[in-house]
Amino acid sequence: MGRSCTVWLILVFVTLVFGVVAGGYAWMVFQKLREGKIENDRIVELSTIIHRGAMAFLKKEYTWLAPFVGVVALLLWWMLGFGSAFAFVLGAFCSAAAGYIGMYVATNANGRTTFAATKDAGSALETAFSGGSIVGMVVVGLGLVGLAVSYTFLSVETLTAFGMGASSIALFARVGGGIYTKAADVGADLVGKVEAGIPEDDPRNPAVIADNVGDNVGDIAGMGADLFESYVNSILAAMAIGLAFSFTEGDRALGLWGVGFPLFLSAWGIVASIVGCMMISKKAPYAECIVGIVRRIPGMDKVMERIDGGDAAFALRAGTFTAGAMMIAGTFILSILFFWSKSMHVFLSVTSGVLAGVLIGYVTEVYTSGDYRFVKTVAASSATGPATVILSGLSLGMQSVGIPVLLICLSTLISYSLAGMFGVACAAVGMLSITGIALSVDAYGPISDNAGGIAEMSELPGEVRKITDKLDAIGNTTAAMGKGLAIGSAALTALALFVAYSQAARIEAIDIMNPKVIVGLLLGGMLPFLFCSLSIEAVSRAAQAMIEEVRRQFRDIAGIMEGTGKPEYEKCVAISTHAALIEMVIPGLLAVLSPVVVGVILGKEALGGLLGGAIVTGVMMALFMANSGGAWDNAKKFIEEGNHGGKGSANHAAAVVGDTVGDPFKDTAGPSLNILIKLMTVVALVLAPLFR
Repeated sequence: MGRSCTVWLILVFVTLVFGVVAGGYAWMVFQKLREGKIENDRIVELSTIIHRGAMAFLKKEYTWLAPFVGVVALLLWWMLGFGSAFAFVLGAFCSAAAGYIGMYVATNANGRTTFAATKDAGSALETAFSGGSIVGMVVVGLGLVGLAVSYTFLSVETLTAFGMGASSIALFARVGGGIYTKAADVGADLVGKVEAGIPEDDPRNPAVIADNVGDNVGDIAGMGADLFESYVNSILAAMAIGLAFSFTEGDRALGLWGVGFPLFLSAWGIVASIVGCMMISKKAPYAECIVGIVRRIPGMDKVMERIDGGDAAFALRAGTFTAGAMMIAGTFILSILFFWSKSMHVFLSVTSGVLAGVLIGYVTEVYTSGDYRFVKTVAASSATGPATVILSGLSLGMQSVGIPVLLICLSTLISYSLAGMFGVACAAVGMLSITGIALSVDAYGPISDNAGGIAEMSELPGEVRKITDKLDAIGNTTAAMGKGLAIGSAALTALALFVAYSQAARIEAIDIMNPKVIVGLLLGGMLPFLFCSLSIEAVSRAAQAMIEEVRRQFRDIAGIMEGTGKPEYEKCVAISTHAALIEMVIPGLLAVLSPVVVGVILGKEALGGLLGGAIVTGVMMALFMANSGGAWDNAKKFIEEGNHGGKGSANHAAAVVGDTVGDPFKDTAGPSLNILIKLMTVVALVLAPLFR
């Protein structure tokens, strides 16, 4: 008993310490970021407007979600006890905090990135990435601190409600933020670029402020909450399975060792992520010391020279790959310390997840980057109009599903053959172990996008916009890679949570010859399609209202095109805000209530079928939509660089139409699906005792 208590105390202490380390690193970088002054009044004014608009929306969204959290917490208290209710509220609070802090930081970094771009590209990259790294470290820090606090008072079984709270807020944040940003984006592009023929982010466009606010609402707050829930649910799934797992029948269960391994793995991932961030951003605390050590590694001096030369894409990849390599090395040592005789089984399981995640990211880049033939083919199809752009993008998205799914299958088979379902769960933790730097790279994109908008509205020299556009294009690719990684990890995490549900509900096998199970499978397979339909329809309705408003202002406000009349930006912001808050409710409730209804009416085996069907179609749809949307976006940017007629050409107009179709694909419905399948599974896991 004494030994178990000691192990438990070490687990809680280490988890808490490394969570605090991540938060402390984020705080120090934020202080360094704030030291940079913006010596341009127009940049300060625009950055402040975007900041206020973004924070105002987030406060309204959280005000709407507070009653939902309160009602669900009371129900959990009534059905499962105070522990589950406490964990749910804490998970929801941490997820909301991750989104709020990320939004605050990003809207403080965008204007500073714009001003840094007036100096040189290297300064702009460093500033944007510094903002992104704060977001990344806040997410992983909050995740580990929240888990440590919950684990101090609760059992592993009860702790799963923490993941349910995180997933609930993340889904609403992703859907609401996605509707907000894409309604504004579609309206701004179709009326501004295509009909009025004015540049992107032109201050004469009434939707331009709503569009820039939306970049933060959807791609920072929504994404932060999204990856927060992915991160904590992968750890929770591994903890739940590890508690009772034994490598062979008759062995003692791993117990606290199985619980502790994913926590230590995640703690080491923070160290690896911090080192990767320091390689990219010299503003990071103690970065010079770490970079000095890295330079002594054979071959790394040339890598650092290329990073110092301002190669943004190379710098982001180098930092991520360095973190991944450190993660694999640390996993080897941790596997020996925790499992000794079975260390290679667990090490190779985690490594399969890390490598699958990196390869999925690379495959996503190949399909969505303008440097490769797939996006160039989509861009070339613009010569025959928007219909062929849409067809080529749809085809690309469907094709892009193949290799990532094969990689997920391969990682699943390898990890399961080596360490059973504990291996699969650890592979998912391995994929998300370097979330700190993965999210840093991801969040850098929206900050660069905002910086470009501010540069355009501030009427800065064209050289400044070229720098921000280049950073934004790289950010689009890194964001697509991040979405691919999140979707891949979602598949493994959902599978692990599914097994944990089966254990908790005492289901030994699911018979697909059982009509109720078949019904569950069909319903589960249908839900991602229904969910996507509701999300895209919501964007469409909001975009229609936005388009009509922008057209009205162009028509009725005298002098708007000449620059003498002032657009009514606040009306476009109000349209996006209202649509996002109203339209996010039904998709969110669909995810939460579906497992409950099926479990109560059809039973626990049918609920298992529902989860299986949702995982299969959800993963496929998420990959397809994210990659199609990313390819359409970068095909448009490829044309805007001067290819196929450049800006203002018929090819450009066709590509803009493709991009507007892809916007809700890649930023609303697609990324929400990986939360959907995990939320449904974790709801089933939390409520499993009721279905026994």
